[in-house]
Amino acid sequence: MRLALVTRAVGRVALGMSVVWLGAGCRVVNLWEPTDEQILARILPSAVQIILEQQEGRRFRAASGVIIATRPATSGTECFVLTAGHTFSGPARGKGVYVVFGSSKGRETKVRAAVLVESETDNLDLALLKAESDRCTPASVRRPATLGEWAWVVAFPWGSRMTLARGVVSQTDFDGPADRDRDSRLMVDASVSYGASGAGVYEARTGSLIGVVEGYSTARLNSQGGDTSWYIDVPVPGQTLVTSLRSIRKFLEETGHSDLLQDSFR
Repeated sequence: MRLALVTRAVGRVALGMSVVWLGAGCRVVNLWEPTDEQILARILPSAVQIILEQQEGRRFRAASGVIIATRPATSGTECFVLTAGHTFSGPARGKGVYVVFGSSKGRETKVRAAVLVESETDNLDLALLKAESDRCTPASVRRPATLGEWAWVVAFPWGSRMTLARGVVSQTDFDGPADRDRDSRLMVDASVSYGASGAGVYEARTGSLIGVVEGYSTARLNSQGGDTSWYIDVPVPGQTLVTSLRSIRKFLEETGHSDLLQDSFR
């Protein structure tokens, strides 16, 4: 037998519960807990692809990104996108930068973007882009990650289509208590590959942004025998490195863009 109960709390808050009888016992279930489909509907519009092109229009490099804020503009909406700073390092400098919006809806739009600021150091690997688009939906940003919680990673591996990966937050800080000045990192056990750098990492329960993919650990496989030697680096499952919200906020504050995360944790 299934009995649905609704309990009213003080003010306008109502709690929905379901009491399910299981033999001699019972279990209370929250009927209002959002489904995975509902959470993903909130998450996916904020995920974008980053493309770098040479002058002749040939693709040079691809990465992932996440929309964190919008502003009205004279000709539309300004979209602010976070991605990994190493996307623009080395020979990538000077290439044309584009952001692809609308991948979750199957109606992609590629828009020219400007790199406002970038940082690629041992402690911080982030870049902030700006583009104009009417398909700009920012991620919600509410609180830092918690050890053991489930998370979604929304990325564009190998410069291809949007891909989902799910895992748990397996580490919340690499630094010890004696080294609090260093920027914090997370680790999730969701497997990613090339092209996932800069992807948004979202709390699975609420869909709020908890970080941005920095990279992943790799293992090198070498050829054995033969006249030609070769090797390949493959991702190590369960070791995806993530730039935390704390580091993102610090990056934006130091570069004069702290107002872009007004609804974030303090």
